[in-house]
Amino acid sequence: MSPLRVIFMGTAELSCDSLRALLNSPACEVVAVVTQPDRPRGRELELQPSPVKVLALQANQAVLQPERARDEAFLGVMRGWRPDLIAVAAYGQILPQGLLDLPRFGCLNVHTSLLPKYRGAAPIQWAILNGDDETGVTIMKMDAGLDTGDILAQHRRLARLGAELLVQIIPEYVAGRVAPRPQPAEGVSCAPKIKKQDGQLDWIQPARVIWNRVRGLVPWPGAFSYLPGQPHPHLLKIWQAEVVERTGPPGVVLQADKTGIVIGCGRDALRIRTLQREGGRRLPAQEFLAGHPLLPGQKLG
Repeated sequence: MSPLRVIFMGTAELSCDSLRALLNSPACEVVAVVTQPDRPRGRELELQPSPVKVLALQANQAVLQPERARDEAFLGVMRGWRPDLIAVAAYGQILPQGLLDLPRFGCLNVHTSLLPKYRGAAPIQWAILNGDDETGVTIMKMDAGLDTGDILAQHRRLARLGAELLVQIIPEYVAGRVAPRPQPAEGVSCAPKIKKQDGQLDWIQPARVIWNRVRGLVPWPGAFSYLPGQPHPHLLKIWQAEVVERTGPPGVVLQADKTGIVIGCGRDALRIRTLQREGGRRLPAQEFLAGHPLLPGQKLG
C-alpha cells in the first residue's frame, strides 16, 4: 500500500511533535504544511515564523500560511494537493466544512484533553488552572463543531505521546480497524481562549488556586499583580511561586527576604520565587528586592 498523502496543519510548539512523527512515519507522505502567518513578536515587533513553519522549512516541506482557513483561494490550493487525510494539531483556527470534506479520510485532530472535557482553544491551561490531577490527549475525527467530533483514541499523556498516538492510529483508522465513537454527552466542559485579563491575580482566592494560575499562564499572559506607585501602579509579573502554610491579610506582603516574597491569600500564602517588574528583567526574589525593596505590610493590587 502506498503512503497516504497527508497535509499537516499546526502552529504552536506542541504541534511540532506531531509533524515530526508524520514526517518519520512510513505510512504517511506529508505533501504540505499549513500554519498561521508570521506574527510580530518581541520588543521590536519583528515578524516571526511559527515553530511549525521553522520545522517544516528545515524538512524542505511546502508551507502555506493563509490569513483565513476559509479563504477560497487557499481552499483551491488545498484541493490541488489531493490529500488523503489532513492532520491537525493546535492550528489556531476553526476549519470550514469545505476543508473538512476535502480529504477522503477526513481530518484528524490531536486535542490535548480527554474529550469531552475541555473543548476549546486552551485545554492544557485550563486543566492546570483548575488544579486537575491528570489530563490527556484525544485523536478526534473533526466535524463542524468546536471539538465535538468522534473519538478514535485517547491517552492520558500529552504532546509527544499524542504524536505517537496519531501515527499509530492513522493506518488502523484508514484500514477500518478503528471505529470512531461519539463523545459522551456527560462531562462536557469548555476551555475558552485565554485573555490577558485572565492573568490578573485575585489575592482573596486560596494560595493553591493562585499558584495554579501562575503555572497555567506561562508564558502568556503570565500571572500578574500591581505594586503601588506614582503616578500609577507598576505591573508585577510572577513567574515562579509556591504555596506556604501561613496566614495573613490577602494581598499583603508578610515577608520579603532572600527566601522569597510571601503574600497573604484567602487561605495559606504564596511565596514568590521569581518575578519581573514592568519594563524590567525576570529576577529571583532576592535580586529583585535589592533594587525594589518591599516591606511587610505593603499591599499588592
